[in-house]
Amino acid sequence: MRAMHVNDMAIVKALISVAWCDGDYGDQEKEMVEALLQAFGASAEQSAEVKAYATTPRKLEDVPIEDLSADDLRVLVQHAVLLTYVDGRQDDKEIEFVKRLAAYVGLPDAEADALIQAAEHRAMKHIGLLD
Repeated sequence: MRAMHVNDMAIVKALISVAWCDGDYGDQEKEMVEALLQAFGASAEQSAEVKAYATTPRKLEDVPIEDLSADDLRVLVQHAVLLTYVDGRQDDKEIEFVKRLAAYVGLPDAEADALIQAAEHRAMKHIGLLD
């Protein structure tokens, strides 16, 4: 199996920060991260690295933006929104964290708002698949 690309690894690690934003890295979030590892073609070593990384609470400042292209940053924000809905609802801490994430990665406010709104619409449309 080929190894996961560095950009994809950075997206998954950044999503660990999103998963921890409410103080709990729950089973549903772990399942979504596992699904992304599989979708991105992570090697066994990479999966183990991410799982070890996820055992420690992560913050916004842990997001490895230097490993992400402009397009990757947009994908990250969209994935972050989906991750916040994985338990069937998005709480206030998660909403605020996604907004802070979009600002942290340098997305202009109008673009960030549009990306977040589109991802929320997609999440609500497919909520049964996420939880």
